[in-house]
Amino acid sequence: MSLTSTQLVKFIDHTLLLADASDDKIRELCQQAAEYRFYSVCVNSANVPLAYSELKGTEVIVCSVIGFPLGAQLSTVKAFEASEAIREGAGEIDMVINIGALKSGRIDDVKKDIEAVYDACGKIPLKVILETGLLTNEEKVAVCSICREVGVAFVKTSTGFGHGGATVADVKLMRETVGDKVGVKASGGVRDRAAALTMIEAGATRLGTSSGIAIVTGESAEGGAATNY
Repeated sequence: MSLTSTQLVKFIDHTLLLADASDDKIRELCQQAAEYRFYSVCVNSANVPLAYSELKGTEVIVCSVIGFPLGAQLSTVKAFEASEAIREGAGEIDMVINIGALKSGRIDDVKKDIEAVYDACGKIPLKVILETGLLTNEEKVAVCSICREVGVAFVKTSTGFGHGGATVADVKLMRETVGDKVGVKASGGVRDRAAALTMIEAGATRLGTSSGIAIVTGESAEGGAATNY
């Protein structure tokens, strides 16, 4: 597969989710996103107001993670966090599922959790993070089937803080399950152009990465960050 840099930038959620992300680092993230015209910046909810302020007047939107990175919060708390992030300027929401409920076989609770955040989002697109490295293929299919039924905008592989990141096999499985009306976001370990193109060819329609600049320029990403993003 071959895509130009101009085409690639619109796949990228330029991401900074580390606990020690300072205001200056968030500003830098936003400046980079505006310069390269990435689709969005992806930040923790507390950083939404600053990112939104920095990106006013640009085409770059602010994406906020919710229930991150464990997904173990109460559904009401996730829904409130989503609504507050949207109120502060978030144009997309990425939520982590209740992984423990899924592993316990409480699939109805997993669906209710997703629905609570989906309802809080209103017209704002919702991406649902599976944390695929912790799930069986059957569990991945079950969550993707719920997401297709609920009508979320995307299913997403990973937080980048868990066990493993995006794999070609998982992206293909997720794409096969949700069909062509739900997006698939590959995140976790997508650090260069070759990896990005491989994920897109497998069915990804969005990429969550802190290596967006390396992907579009063809350069090597800087190492050392304590995350798979």
